[in-house]
Amino acid sequence: MHKDKIVISWSGGKDSTMALYYITKEKNYEIAYLLSTITEGFERVTMHGVRKELIKSQAGSLGYPLLEVYIPPYASNEVYEERMRDIALKLISEGIKKHAFGDIYLEDVRKYREENLKKWNIEGIWPIWGRDTRELALEFIKLGFKAIVCVVDTMVLDKSFVGRDFDEDFISDLPSSVDPCGERGEFHTFVYDGPLFKKEVKFKLGEKVLRENRFYFIDLIPLS
Repeated sequence: MHKDKIVISWSGGKDSTMALYYITKEKNYEIAYLLSTITEGFERVTMHGVRKELIKSQAGSLGYPLLEVYIPPYASNEVYEERMRDIALKLISEGIKKHAFGDIYLEDVRKYREENLKKWNIEGIWPIWGRDTRELALEFIKLGFKAIVCVVDTMVLDKSFVGRDFDEDFISDLPSSVDPCGERGEFHTFVYDGPLFKKEVKFKLGEKVLRENRFYFIDLIPLS
C-alpha cells in the first residue's frame, strides 16, 4: 500500500502531540519529519522556549527525525516565510507534499498557513481541527501523555501556573476565560512521556524568567 510522506509541525507541546497521535492512526501516511522552529542565538523552540536538546531527545524517543528551521529573534513575517520556503523546497525535493499542524480553531492562523502552503504546492493536514478543546485536553491526559506547562502569558494567567503538570487539576484551576488547550497562546506545554514514547524525556526544573514583561518561562534542564 502506497503511503504519502508527511511532515508535522512540532513545538513539543500537547497539540502537536495529539496531531501526531491521530496521524499515526492513519494507515496512508508515512511520517518523514517532525519540524521545529528554533530561535537563533537562544537555541530554543520559538514561543515555547524549550531547549533544543530536549526537543531532540523528544523526537528520538518518538522515533522520528527532527528537521530544524532556524529563525532570528523577533523575525518578521517576510524572514519567517523565506526560511519556510527553503524548507518547503527541501521537502518537495524529497517527495513530501503534505504538512500537518496542531491548530484547533483559529481561522486566521489556518488561512495564513494555507496561503503559504499553496505557494509551495504543499497540502495542509489538520488532524485535530474543530475539536472541543476541553474534550481534547482531557483525552490527552486520559491517553496517558504527560506534559509540563513551560510558558504562561501573564496578561491572562497567573505566573503560578508555569511549571505545573498539565493534568485535570490544572484544567479545573484555569479561569473560564482561558482556553483549556491554550489555543490563543495563554500557555504552552512540553510533552515528556506517553503512549507514543519509547522512554520518558528526563529533565529538571530550572529558574522562572519573565520576558517581554509579559511571558513567564520555566527553564527545563535536560538530564542525561
